[in-house]
Amino acid sequence: MNDQMEAGDWREKLGVLIESVPVQRTIIALIITNAIILGLETSQALMQEWGNLLRAIDALILMAFVVEIVLRIVVHRLSFFRDPWSLFDFIVVAIALVPASGPLAVLRALRVLRVLRLLTMVPSMRRVIGGMMAAIPGLGSVMAIMLVIFYVSAVIATNLFSEQFPEWFGSLAASSYTLFQVMTLESWSMGIVRPVMEIHPNAWLFFIIFILIATFTMLNLFIAVIVNAVQMEQHSEFEETQQVVTTRVDEDAETLRSEIVSLRSELRDIKALLKQQQ
Repeated sequence: MNDQMEAGDWREKLGVLIESVPVQRTIIALIITNAIILGLETSQALMQEWGNLLRAIDALILMAFVVEIVLRIVVHRLSFFRDPWSLFDFIVVAIALVPASGPLAVLRALRVLRVLRLLTMVPSMRRVIGGMMAAIPGLGSVMAIMLVIFYVSAVIATNLFSEQFPEWFGSLAASSYTLFQVMTLESWSMGIVRPVMEIHPNAWLFFIIFILIATFTMLNLFIAVIVNAVQMEQHSEFEETQQVVTTRVDEDAETLRSEIVSLRSELRDIKALLKQQQ
């Protein structure tokens, strides 16, 4: 029993150390340094002169990441793998440990995924990512509506403009890609609409309606869903923090009341003892 209590205390102290501000800042600094090194390794000139040093630093940083992950697994045990953020860190570091040779050579390019660990280390970034993940169900509905709009518009555009502009509207796929370019407002007027209007003067009506629906309405709705999800995530985190603070205040108040009762009892005993001595 005592051994289990000592092991629990040891893991708790180790967990506090790992989550401490200096350690977290050190990990963030290592992630940023690793990102810079991965960028420098893309330069052949730098690799010819400093390649060995850069690879050595990269290996040391990877070793530090492995030690950190192992310590977190020791502290949290199986609960480590139930946390999506911890599981993401584990996968990113594990990919870097796979030998990048032969058919696995593509994994060498995936080493840059280690930079994404910055998203899990910085709370503000983690809140944004959490909000975006929470927005996926709502985004699915918006994307389904956009697909319907794109399909209907692509069918109309193919029927109207395919004969004169087969490169842009010759098939359903070509029309969809062209309309996607129009939706992004990339050279939509001079590059696509005005040439079409030279043969179809009233084509502007179709493209303007499409832009109003797809660009100014649906994309703004897309953004609104993400913003709302991020705000809900922040509100949820605030409520959790407030609940923790309230619980701690209640516990401290209960402890204080118990101590006051104990002090009053001791004072009564002292008064009774003084009366007996008198």
